[in-house]
Amino acid sequence: MHKLIILLSIALIFASCNDNTNTADAYGNFEADETMVSSEMSGKILLLNIEEGTVINKNQTIGLIDTIMPALQLSEIEAQQNRIIANMQSIEAQSAIMTQQKENLKIDFERLNNMKESGAATQKQLDDVLGGLKVIEKQIEASSSQKSAIAKELKVLKAKKLLIDEQLNKCRIINPLTGTVLEKYAEQGEITAAGKPLYKIADIDNVILRAYVSGGQLHKVEKGKSCKVLIDKGAKEYLEFTGTIAWISSKAEFTPKIIQTKEERVSMVYAVKINVPNDGSIKIGMPGEVVFSLQ
Repeated sequence: MHKLIILLSIALIFASCNDNTNTADAYGNFEADETMVSSEMSGKILLLNIEEGTVINKNQTIGLIDTIMPALQLSEIEAQQNRIIANMQSIEAQSAIMTQQKENLKIDFERLNNMKESGAATQKQLDDVLGGLKVIEKQIEASSSQKSAIAKELKVLKAKKLLIDEQLNKCRIINPLTGTVLEKYAEQGEITAAGKPLYKIADIDNVILRAYVSGGQLHKVEKGKSCKVLIDKGAKEYLEFTGTIAWISSKAEFTPKIIQTKEERVSMVYAVKINVPNDGSIKIGMPGEVVFSLQ
């Protein structure tokens, strides 16, 4: 009798394991939103402080490209700005002097005009003052034109400086998202080019199970709905997670050959993405199973 109970218990365990396998509604593989991070500038990598498998935060500076050339260009532009500003200050000082001279000549002209009416001054004296007044006005106009030209030069240099500042900022390698470094493609001391990948990163705390369902299963699949996700734990056990359906393809496709037999590949299926919180047990590329009913 005792032996019979043991045999029945073993049979129930095997039946349970078979149920887990047979009740899965869909199968697929885990993936993550992977991001290739590249340098925005070409040059020697002075610093690349990352290792595969490490977690780095969003907006963290993890590397630096050689900044010597843009730094030298910036110094040259700043020297030009200082020289032009000094010229502007000199012209403004001269303009202030000429403006005062113009005011003085106006006073002289009024005085001589009054004296001429009483016979104390001649027309030539008035003409000389009037001529000097016209000359100083022309000089003030020329000075104003010089200041306008210099202001335009400063504007051009300011734009160049902003460009160099942006290049210097782009020499810093900023990590775009919080995640785990999956692969590293470059090392400190190497020469890199703009757009060449330096490393690949992904948020593996939240992974995606891409599974496939038939047209007859679509009634079970609803965006935002929770479902049960299973991964292998040993030969016959499963680890269970709760996932959320995030996307359902609107277009049918042939069953992916990597997860079905040759006979089943002729059927049409719909891709489904399921977001799954990951405690570290799930790896990218690992197979997974889905049960759409949580009951």
